[in-house]
Amino acid sequence: MTEPQQMCDWSTRAVNLPEHDSNPIHTDEGARAKGFPAALVAGVTVYAYLSHLPATAWGPGWVSGGGAHVRFRSPVLDGDTVDCVALDGDIVEGRVGGEVRARSEMFRTAPDLPTRPGEALEPYEFVLEQPWLDYGERGGDDHPLYTEQEIAHPVAWLTIANRFFGDQLVNGPWIHVRSIVAHHGVAPLGSTISAEAVVVDRFDSRAGRRAIADVRIHADGALVATLEHEAIIELS
Repeated sequence: MTEPQQMCDWSTRAVNLPEHDSNPIHTDEGARAKGFPAALVAGVTVYAYLSHLPATAWGPGWVSGGGAHVRFRSPVLDGDTVDCVALDGDIVEGRVGGEVRARSEMFRTAPDLPTRPGEALEPYEFVLEQPWLDYGERGGDDHPLYTEQEIAHPVAWLTIANRFFGDQLVNGPWIHVRSIVAHHGVAPLGSTISAEAVVVDRFDSRAGRRAIADVRIHADGALVATLEHEAIIELS
């Protein structure tokens, strides 16, 4: 069996995709109202950049059976050059001007995320269409794997988790701060996606009220991802 390659550094230009405008923090007006200089690029887009490294080094095996624990430390703005730097311990940092803005431990095998009780949210079901495949290309991750194989970019799982927060847990600007994601399979174009989530914790922090949700995602009935997803749902 061929040993996985070591991850290599890679850089890209950050893009603030228009589909995130429903969260005011991703607009200039909404971000400035909260003290930021301009619209924040979505954390899921930054994660797409970080994911370029394990997808390149470890290939389809990571996409179908790996995972990550990503934390977003400070904002990335539209037009920033994001340097994705591989460190020992399968760590990837997203840096802007040398400052660490995001950090992720990449897992070569899926982490164990046990099912926990909590406040059930309304589930989602939809058919996987092209924008879920080319999200990376539109946002700045030029990895060809997803469009070539016609499978969802792994950023899809965090985006679906964000949808639970944006639709059901927040009212106003909010910020995604952390996710643990486990890949259990891939979702091909045209598959039916079903997702369910439970809120397992709510608590206060200096930045505002936070929530943590556990999310499970299936494609045509097969489990493809589980997540622990955390966001600031009410900014101070």
